[in-house]
Amino acid sequence: MELPVVAGVDGSEGSLHAVDWAAAEAERSGRRLRLVHASLWEHYEGNPPRLSAGRPSEQVFAEDLVAASEERVHRQAPDVKVSTDVRPEDPVTALLEEGTEAALVVLGPRGHGPIAGMLLGSVSLAVAARASCPVVVARGAEPNRTSAYGRVVLGIGETAGSTTVARFALQQARERGCELTAVRAWRSSSYENMPYPLPDGEQRRAYRQQADEYLDHVMSVTARDVPEVTVRRKLLQGAAHQALVEESASADLLVVGAQRRRAAVGLQLGRVDHALLHHAACPVAVVPEGH
Repeated sequence: MELPVVAGVDGSEGSLHAVDWAAAEAERSGRRLRLVHASLWEHYEGNPPRLSAGRPSEQVFAEDLVAASEERVHRQAPDVKVSTDVRPEDPVTALLEEGTEAALVVLGPRGHGPIAGMLLGSVSLAVAARASCPVVVARGAEPNRTSAYGRVVLGIGETAGSTTVARFALQQARERGCELTAVRAWRSSSYENMPYPLPDGEQRRAYRQQADEYLDHVMSVTARDVPEVTVRRKLLQGAAHQALVEESASADLLVVGAQRRRAAVGLQLGRVDHALLHHAACPVAVVPEGH
């Protein structure tokens, strides 16, 4: 059976964005949609649900929440098959388990503080860092979330897993009928140990050529599998996270690999992924490189 799209719901505004994005994704891909609420979500994030008068039961709240989310999906995408579940556990555990049998997991950004939507909630960050399937955080303004730009952006990283990430991005572009912009950032300061000394100008040209060749390699391996997608290549000098944040302003989706590193407790995302999940102007898909 084809794997579903899973959306985590918690009653926040960001969660509604996740439900809308997931419904559109399920409709585009022809997949089922599964709406999941973990009943300990509010305790995990320290933000208790706002229950209406006379409705003190958390179980009633949870059931009403998923029912309202399901109704929202039916209004937006009536042909999408929807199932719901309320799981009596913490949301990270629940969503990581859901991700083992999902095409992707969709979450809201859970914005806090004076700049709404800028900071990522603990659930979304933890799931993006550890899930075995792609995770989409449905952040950004409405035009970006509703595919107004006709453009998917792919960030090409340093590792061999970039081909896996590129295939996911190409599939997203194909389903949307839009172009893909493949971005490779480079800067000479990140390559201090060159095997041979070069003057500054030649050194910059050598670094740019390395980036160009790597971008060519990744896209030549993957783009031939999806020939109907127009791929635009872009080499940008500077820090990768800054370049990709700028590109996200006119994108419907930003796709990056899960650059995970071993931390004191479990796995954590790399600096680039972390920055994009907090600051990108459009939804961000984090794709495990072995997916």
